[in-house]
Amino acid sequence: MDLPSTKPYLLRAIHEWCSDNGFTPYIAVAVDERTRVPREFVRDGQIVLNIGYEATGHLKIANDLITFQARFGGVARDLSVPVGRVVAIYAKENGAGMAFEADAENAEESGAVDLVSDSEDDEKPEPPPSGGRPKLQRIK
Repeated sequence: MDLPSTKPYLLRAIHEWCSDNGFTPYIAVAVDERTRVPREFVRDGQIVLNIGYEATGHLKIANDLITFQARFGGVARDLSVPVGRVVAIYAKENGAGMAFEADAENAEESGAVDLVSDSEDDEKPEPPPSGGRPKLQRIK
């Protein structure tokens, strides 16, 4: 039996922590065809969104989807983000938060992951450094 993902629970917990402590929660999203966001604000396949209560209306962080209304250029828009496409949630003021990988299943559907190399002599990427504290990079 597959266990449900912990990701939506962690997103809700960090959102609540940010709100309780006066911080502004932001999410970084790897955009695909199922992500409903203003495309004109997408950069390099990603968008960063303020999901604080002051910036959103009707915010709902469900187990599979984050939905809310937000204003862009004074115009209210309905947004919908699959939880699997969230790559980070953090407090704007201090960067404290958590990073995730986008779901591989969704990335493959959107063509975001190249599973086959065109070149036989491609070098393998270096593994990430081990040990130490992970660092969350703020995406603007």
